[in-house]
Amino acid sequence: MLYQFWVTVFLVLAVLPASAELIVLSYHEADHALDRREDFNAMAVETTELAKQFSWLKEHGYVSIKIDDLLAAQRGERPLPEKAVLLTFDDGYRGMYKQVYPLLKVFDFHAVLAVVGRWQETPLARDVLYGSELVPRNYFLRWREIREMIKSGRVEIASHSYDLHHGVLANPQGNVQPAAVTRRYNAKTGRYESDARYRKRIRTDLQRNSDLIARKTGVRPRVLVWPYGAYNRVTVDIAREVGMPITLTLEDKRVDIHNLGTVGRLLIGHGSNLENFIWQINNHNKPHIEPVRVMHLDLDYVYDPDPRQQEKNLDNLLDRVKEMGVNTVYLQAFADPDGDGNTDALYFPNRHLPVRADLFNRVAWQLRTRTEVKVYAWLPVLAYDLPPEHPLAKARVVASVQGKSGMESYRRLSPFNQKALRFVGDIYEDLAKHAHFDGLIFHDDAYLSDFEDASPWALEIYRQWELPGDIEAIRNDPELFRRWSLRKSEALAEWTDVLTERTRLYQPRIKTARNMYAAVIMNPESENWFAQSMAVFLKHYDYTAVMAMPYMENAKNPQAWLKELVSRVAAIPGALDKTVFELQSVDWRSSKPVDGATLAQQMGLLLRNGVINFGYYPDDFIQGRPALEAIRPVISLKITPKEN
Repeated sequence: MLYQFWVTVFLVLAVLPASAELIVLSYHEADHALDRREDFNAMAVETTELAKQFSWLKEHGYVSIKIDDLLAAQRGERPLPEKAVLLTFDDGYRGMYKQVYPLLKVFDFHAVLAVVGRWQETPLARDVLYGSELVPRNYFLRWREIREMIKSGRVEIASHSYDLHHGVLANPQGNVQPAAVTRRYNAKTGRYESDARYRKRIRTDLQRNSDLIARKTGVRPRVLVWPYGAYNRVTVDIAREVGMPITLTLEDKRVDIHNLGTVGRLLIGHGSNLENFIWQINNHNKPHIEPVRVMHLDLDYVYDPDPRQQEKNLDNLLDRVKEMGVNTVYLQAFADPDGDGNTDALYFPNRHLPVRADLFNRVAWQLRTRTEVKVYAWLPVLAYDLPPEHPLAKARVVASVQGKSGMESYRRLSPFNQKALRFVGDIYEDLAKHAHFDGLIFHDDAYLSDFEDASPWALEIYRQWELPGDIEAIRNDPELFRRWSLRKSEALAEWTDVLTERTRLYQPRIKTARNMYAAVIMNPESENWFAQSMAVFLKHYDYTAVMAMPYMENAKNPQAWLKELVSRVAAIPGALDKTVFELQSVDWRSSKPVDGATLAQQMGLLLRNGVINFGYYPDDFIQGRPALEAIRPVISLKITPKEN
C-alpha cells in the first residue's frame, strides 16, 4: 500500500504544470522603422529588435507554447515545458502578418492574436477610430490574412472585444474611463447605467465579437484579451459564459495554471530593445518591496457647493500631492462635515445613504492619472449614522455597562447583525461599481471595548462560540475573557473580509489596510479593550495603518514614544514591512497644527529606526499645512531624504 501511495504521488507530480516558469508576453505592433513613423502612435517594437528578442528566448531554452498546451497542462494531461513562454499580440495590426508571422515561422514559435471587431469591420476606404484619433484602416489586418495565419497552426485568434477598446463617460465632471469596467454616465438624465444594462452591454459586445470571428474565420475564440487590461469579476464570468474561459490582463503576476480566468502578462513597451527586454524577463515576478508614503486626505476639504470652487480645490490638491512626492493617498469616500467620524452621507452613488456630491470617482481618477499615486478608498466599517426610522437604526453596538463603550462619538452598527453586514457590504460594492481605485483603508471605528457587544445578535453569536450569553460571566472568568476577546478580533476582521470581497467583485486587484490604535501595540492588555490584534491584522490585511499619534495618546515625550512604538512593531516577525505609521499633523487637544519641522523630525526618527512605510493625517491643502518645504525632503520618494 505504501509503495502504491508513493507511485501515485510521483505520477501526480509528474504531470503538474510548471506554472511558475510560464511567462506570458504582451506585444502590440511590429514595424521596420519606428523612428520614421509619425502618423500613428501604436505601441510598437522595431522588427529587428523583435527578432533579437525571439532569438534570445530560443537561445536560452524558452519554448513557445500554444493555448492547447496551456489547457492540456490545466487538465493534467501533460506538463508545460520547463521554460514556457506564451506570445500574445493585441489590436490586430497589419504588422502581425507582415513582420511577426514570418518570424514565427523562422523561430518555430506560436502566438495569440487579439482583434477588435469594430476596427476589423471598418471598410477599407474609411478611417478607424482608434481611441480618440482617426487612423487609416490599412494599418489593421485583413480577414484573409488572419485566416491564413490561423490555418498555419501558428496563430490562435482571440477576441479583444467588439467595441470596448475606448473610454466612456464615467461621471458628471466628464472623466472618460475604460468601457469594459465603467458604468456609463448619461449627462442628459444624470443617471448611471444599471446593473442589468451594464451586464447586457458587456455580454452583447463579447458575444458579437465571438460570432464575428467565427463567421469570418470558421474558428470561435477561446481567449479574451481585455482592452487596457481592465476587467472585473463580472466581466470575467460573462466571458466564460460566452465561450472564452481564458482571459488575459496586463498584470505582472505569476500564472496560476488552475485559474486561467485572469492570466497576467508582461507588457513589452514601445520601442523595447534587447537590453530592457532581458531585464524584464530576468526580473519578472521577483519580490519587490516598495516603500509606502501616504497623504491621508479629507474629501470634505475638496467639496464645495460651488462647482468652480470645487474644481479649484481639486487643482490645489493635485498640485500639492505631486509636489509632495508621495506614492499613496488614503482618500475619504464618506462625508463627515461635523468631524465626529460617523457617516452622514457618501461621495458616490449608492443604494442606501444620501450623496453629498458625486465626487469620489472624479478625485480618485485625477489623482491616479495626473499624480500617478495609488488611491485607497477610506470608508467606515461600522459607524453609519442612520435616521431613527431606518430599519437598522437600533442594530447598534451595545455596552453591557452604561458608559463603557469606549469612544462615545462613534455610533456603530453591530458586527454580529447579518442585515447590517449586508447593508455595509452594499455600500462597499456600490463604491466599487462607480469608481476606480487601488485599495481600501478601513476606518478606526472597527473596535469593541471589553464591555461590548451586548446586543442580542452578539449574545447569540457568543453562545455559538460555546461561551456564556452573558458578558459579566465572561469577564469574570480569565480564560473565557481571553477567548472572547480573540474571537471578537477575528469577527471584526472577518466582517472586513466580506466587505473586501464585495468590493473585489468590481475592483479585483485592490489591496487592503486597516487603522489600528497604537495602544494595542504599546500595551498588550489593550487588545482586550479594542478587540484588535497585530497577529490578526497581519493575517487579514496587506497593511496595518497604525495611528502613530503621540499627542492623541498624551505622550510626555513624543520622540521616545514613537521610538518605542517602532521597536515593538519591529519585534513582531514580518510586521515592519506591513505596517504604515500614520503621524498626526494636528494636535486635536488644542485644535492647532503640528509644526512642520516637528513632523519632519518625527518622520526622520521613523526612517532612522528602520521604518519604510509612513504618512500623516490630515493634509490641509487649502491652508498649505503641514508646510511642504518642511516635510517634503523627508517624505518624498522623488528625492533623497535628509538626516533629521
